[in-house]
Amino acid sequence: MARLLGLDYGTKRIGIAISDSSRLIASPYAVVGAPAIFEALDEILAVEDVDAVVVGLPTSLDGTEGPSAAAARSLGERVGSHTGLEVVMVDERFTTKLAEDALIAGGVRRAKRRDIRDKMAATVMLQGHLDSLR
Repeated sequence: MARLLGLDYGTKRIGIAISDSSRLIASPYAVVGAPAIFEALDEILAVEDVDAVVVGLPTSLDGTEGPSAAAARSLGERVGSHTGLEVVMVDERFTTKLAEDALIAGGVRRAKRRDIRDKMAATVMLQGHLDSLR
């Protein structure tokens, strides 16, 4: 079975996570500058067997969608057009907070947390999606 790729959208950086081939475990993959996402996707897809992309949808606590959600939906549409892969939008509420809390609990210093927080948030989001598939 092919892997799933997870994208945690941000206006400056996009966190990327990837599943294992059995789609049980999500792992952090990379953080890329938002303008370089399509170049990064091309590089990833050249070496990884991926058949779908999961994009985090930042909704508010009451489930409504604002400008960030619209931008994430736009990214999802562009990723689908660019790659030809299925794109699944999933709720990403609290993923960055959960990732930050885990990094703090793990004793990761603030400067280092900034470097890896986005790919950890993508991992939390993708793992939640994988868990929902079972």
